[in-house]
Amino acid sequence: MSDPAEKRDPAAAKGEPRMRVRYSYLPQQFADIDDLWAELKAFVATGDFTLGMPLTEFEGRFAELIGTRHAIGVNSGTDAIKLGLKAVGVSPGDEVITAANTFVATVGAINEVGARPVFVDVDDTFCMDVGLVEAAITERTCAIVPVHFTGYMTDMRKLVPIAERHGLPLVEDACQSILGAIEDRNAGTWGRAGAFSLHPLKNLNVWSDGGLIVTDDNALADHLRLLRNHGLSDRDTVSLLGYNSRLDTLQAVVGNWLIPQTRAIAEARIANAAYFDRHLGALPQIRIPPRPADMRIVYHLYIVFAEDRDALLAHCVDRGIEAKVHYPVPIYRQPGLAHLGYKEGDFPVTDGHTHDIVTFPVDQHLSREQQDYVIETVRNFYAGR
Repeated sequence: MSDPAEKRDPAAAKGEPRMRVRYSYLPQQFADIDDLWAELKAFVATGDFTLGMPLTEFEGRFAELIGTRHAIGVNSGTDAIKLGLKAVGVSPGDEVITAANTFVATVGAINEVGARPVFVDVDDTFCMDVGLVEAAITERTCAIVPVHFTGYMTDMRKLVPIAERHGLPLVEDACQSILGAIEDRNAGTWGRAGAFSLHPLKNLNVWSDGGLIVTDDNALADHLRLLRNHGLSDRDTVSLLGYNSRLDTLQAVVGNWLIPQTRAIAEARIANAAYFDRHLGALPQIRIPPRPADMRIVYHLYIVFAEDRDALLAHCVDRGIEAKVHYPVPIYRQPGLAHLGYKEGDFPVTDGHTHDIVTFPVDQHLSREQQDYVIETVRNFYAGR
């Protein structure tokens, strides 16, 4: 399977790069799947397409992986956040605190339940600066959504007492941090609920959008199962008005095939990140983010701070390395959120990151040769300035 990005890369087409370091690893991940095709063929013959047995199996295996009583499959990570907020009682007109640098899905979920996002700045782990949270709490605040961004974790040891003191439920956006942990306690297990994404480029992925909500609260889990399936308690009884947000059973078959690899995927990304840290961190123009010893960072994204970032990015792309910026314009300054009244400078750390951060591929299929090429390319850029 060829990657369309290869055909679009003009530098590669001219033969200039010595090597190509792609961002999407999906052609490699699903290159040898005869056993999965056999499982899918057997599944199709059952006709068990909606809330089927493979989904029940996948939910149980995911709950065991994360360390919760329940996992409820939904149609996206966005819906996992949205249904989590709905289930803990967030209503139109409420305020929900979250991070100023998050992906739009976090804010979209808050908006979909009619609430207003209230942002706080982040620190150099790319996660919410917990020390700023209490100042953002008002009489209209009804929940907090910490975002475990890039594979890091928000410092839940400090955030949980704040939330408890103010009686605010925590719905964790753990979409980028499957198996991320603090002191061996996994992301998604600290709040009332945790939301995960199965988007194709997540560390545990399926062939389309998909998501899961985890919780230890039996009543909340029952409520979430109603919310995801139109509010139907049985075929003929609508107990509440819910949503059509089931995780497709076909995607659960893919999830069941991949979930045994999830820990190994995390460990491979951790090892690749450590190799980059050791070599890129030796360059004075590159600053490695903090790596807390008691935190397991699972590197959905590998991001460093770089001098002359824009020129470095162009240099890497010209040489076949699909480096990126997550994100050049923070969510709070996007035109679709202008009505919230924020302005540039309101969140100085978030703003500063947009000028300095660069993302390199770090996935489990990345070869050491490719990593060495990235390191050499970055080193040569700074040596040649």
